[in-house]
Amino acid sequence: MGVFVFLPLVLPLTAWPIARLAEQHLHPRTATRLLTGVAAVMAACSTLCLGLVMVVGTAQLPGNPLPDGWSDPEVRAAVPYDEVVGKAAIPALVVVLVACGRTFWRHGRVRRRAHRALAGLRETEVAVLPDDVPYAYALPGGRRDRVVVTTAMLDCLQPAERRAVFAHERAHLTARHHRFLLAVQLAARANPFLRPLRTAVAYTAERWADEDAAQEVGSRRAVACAIGKAALVSRGTPVATLAALAAAGPVPRRVAALLGPLRWCAAGRRCSRRWVWRRGARRWGRRVGDVVGELRRDDGLHPARSHAPLTLAGERQA
Repeated sequence: MGVFVFLPLVLPLTAWPIARLAEQHLHPRTATRLLTGVAAVMAACSTLCLGLVMVVGTAQLPGNPLPDGWSDPEVRAAVPYDEVVGKAAIPALVVVLVACGRTFWRHGRVRRRAHRALAGLRETEVAVLPDDVPYAYALPGGRRDRVVVTTAMLDCLQPAERRAVFAHERAHLTARHHRFLLAVQLAARANPFLRPLRTAVAYTAERWADEDAAQEVGSRRAVACAIGKAALVSRGTPVATLAALAAAGPVPRRVAALLGPLRWCAAGRRCSRRWVWRRGARRWGRRVGDVVGELRRDDGLHPARSHAPLTLAGERQA
């Protein structure tokens, strides 16, 4: 096998082009699920590769409790420089396990602290905190899913934009975006080459919530304005594995996507040319109907005028 044994360790180098293609050509919901799955598989394969290389490289050491078959020359010949690579894989695997365990523990700790901080408030879907620092984020908790927002954030937004904030955060909770974010965060800890996928999923998850919020509110412009205002004043989330209105992800790209033309149908499929023409024809028909209705109402407001014969200036009528 030779150097191909290390292929799972370097295959995540393809994460960057995969992330770019998914962001540009897939619906945010599809891109989030696909990129998370790819990141999880690649991270699992690279970690398993480290473990196998460590086992094979250290199997011939005295006192090793592994079966004798692992120390056969045929097995060790499949791994180039098996002794050196096997010993180097031990600290690498320890670092991966410690980093993943620390990320998972920090995620749980922040969630527990956030729920304890809200213990004195009423059990409502939206928890409004009297705080001068503007922020808003979705706090998952199973049956205790809540949207956390401060009074400073609400003061910065108009009523339509507030509805967009709540719809955005509810979309995060409904789709369980924190699970996707946690999965790619762990994958990036397992293999640093997967960091582009972590950044891409953070962006596509926000875009997914943007589209769901725009569909619920009925105004993509209101969601775009709420995102822009929140990005100017918000401090983000307490931990990277939680989702918020103006969290990770290029905010200008999100705003531009909301203000631009709709690229996908309601089902998440890319709009065909025929579907775009039908949508445009329906909008044009509604606008023509509105104009005709306004003209009819205008005729009803003004009584019919007498159509007297026109005469030249100074000419007497017979």
